[in-house]
Amino acid sequence: MLFTIWIYTYAAILVIGSLFSLQKAKKLYEKPSTKEIREEIFETPKTVSQKVIKATGTEVMVTGQEKIPEGAVLYVANHQGLFDILAFLGHLEKPIGFIAKKEINKLPIIRTWMGLLNCVFIDRDDRRQSMKAINQGIENLQKGHSLVIFPEGTRSKGSNLNEFKPGSLRLATKAKVPIVPVTINGTYKMLEERNGRVQGSKVTMTIHDPVFPEAYEALKSAELAKELQEIVESALPNSTVEESKVAITTS
Repeated sequence: MLFTIWIYTYAAILVIGSLFSLQKAKKLYEKPSTKEIREEIFETPKTVSQKVIKATGTEVMVTGQEKIPEGAVLYVANHQGLFDILAFLGHLEKPIGFIAKKEINKLPIIRTWMGLLNCVFIDRDDRRQSMKAINQGIENLQKGHSLVIFPEGTRSKGSNLNEFKPGSLRLATKAKVPIVPVTINGTYKMLEERNGRVQGSKVTMTIHDPVFPEAYEALKSAELAKELQEIVESALPNSTVEESKVAITTS
């Protein structure tokens, strides 16, 4: 338990220590958005995330970075635990934002950084607000800001996959951007496996071939969700799904 308290304290110190960088990032955000500016703003959240994950004793191995196309993309991933977000921020190597639940918007400093990363906060209990958030996400993608979504809608807290909900995929289909499926495994062991006690783990992130608009535009949302779920599931332990046999064309 002492280790868990130390990790949370260390993370809090890093977040508070980012205030100087935050002021600089705010000024950069006011300028016309470019790839270089997005990368400079992203540098601090990336570094903080890497340091926190390293402090837990966790190793993160990423494969498939070279498959990510240029420009804005929608990353579609499974959601094992709270550390998924830090794993993405620290190890994807490209600026990203998230479709995040509204509760995170209550965290001081963190919410400001998330705003600068063009994250979108969503209230799943409020249908009107949810639609507004999705539309904001579509606009962000169209402006060149990549986003990550977890279509399961909640943490699986294990290596099993919950059913992908098709509604959030409107982000890609309306913005007409590539979809990059990502399989993450091992993050649930960092927190959820021990009921909130932090421990080290070996985390893998598998980046799959991108799915371009011409490949998914003829599919219904439910069909697309099913195909993407099978791609993501194919890289999980004990999966019976073979990515090569998934029907969707990824090129």
